[in-house]
Amino acid sequence: MITKPDKNLARKKRHAHVRRTITGTPERPRLNVFRSSKHIYAQLIDDVNGVTLASASSLDKELNLENGGNKEAAKLVGELVAKRAVENGHTTVVFDRGGYLYHGRVQVLADAAREAGLQF
Repeated sequence: MITKPDKNLARKKRHAHVRRTITGTPERPRLNVFRSSKHIYAQLIDDVNGVTLASASSLDKELNLENGGNKEAAKLVGELVAKRAVENGHTTVVFDRGGYLYHGRVQVLADAAREAGLQF
């Protein structure tokens, strides 16, 4: 039986493996996704300067979500982070799924971000 810490450790190893090749630049920041059981978070990161350019999560007050751990919340977070990124002048990003499978909430967030104007 796989325990929760073992599962998260495996995810962190997958994420570290991907992060060896994926880096965000000021021209093309990294769209990072983190999901917990109750919420989902997304942020645009410039790894060269070490700054977060835009972020959104299911905890944001303007989304006014009752449940942040479902696909509807992921869709709204994807739209919001894309809107904030475009407002800051960032339209092309590199997607970092954070070691999670490209499935479910992560995929819905990515698709919503694409529809809202981000290219990756």
